[in-house]
Amino acid sequence: MENPVIVAENLAKVYKMGAVEVHALGGVSLQIERGEVVAIMGPSGSGKSTLMNILGCLDRPSSGEYILDGETVSTLNDDQLATIRNRKVGFVFQTFNLLPRATALANVELPLRYAGMSSGRKERARKALESVGLGDRMSHRPTELSGGQQQRVAIARALINQPAMILADEPTGNLDSKVGQEIMSLLLSLNREHKTTLIIVTHDSTVAAHAQRIIRLRDGAVEAQA
Repeated sequence: MENPVIVAENLAKVYKMGAVEVHALGGVSLQIERGEVVAIMGPSGSGKSTLMNILGCLDRPSSGEYILDGETVSTLNDDQLATIRNRKVGFVFQTFNLLPRATALANVELPLRYAGMSSGRKERARKALESVGLGDRMSHRPTELSGGQQQRVAIARALINQPAMILADEPTGNLDSKVGQEIMSLLLSLNREHKTTLIIVTHDSTVAAHAQRIIRLRDGAVEAQA
């Protein structure tokens, strides 16, 4: 059996705000398999965003161990985290996070630029946009695209480095229900096709229902997994 993509052991995160310590995570342990679709849910203040930032290598835990795709990343410095993040994590955000003046093609190319890839970038970006149904929108800027199309560009960008996982934070939050369904169908079909682990952070139970497993957080701890 393949090694899990994510192994987290007793992750804790404490933020210092002056003399006050805020315990955002209090010992979270979980394991996510390669190709699995998992939803992370919980009320506001449950630790969802903190856990997402640690899993996505945007932040480090105060204590505990995090292994991503076989590499221990919980003790890496900022530069090392950035390298791992670019290679192993594809992000899809609620607000799309596209560069407004760049074309769809240039937006999708970005992770390859950061990775130092000089040749073949455009061809890979083209194929990624075609895989999300935007082969005819490559030269369009975000303002010339609908919300659903912008999210497709973001998904193509997330896939471009063939990451170990895609981390989707409320991926349908800014879309109407019909377009949201289309985006979820696209993410799930790409998960099946590429066997890329898909982690969806959401408060929407209809989105979470697409997952194979739901991890529920409350007060910085795992309340339930099913």
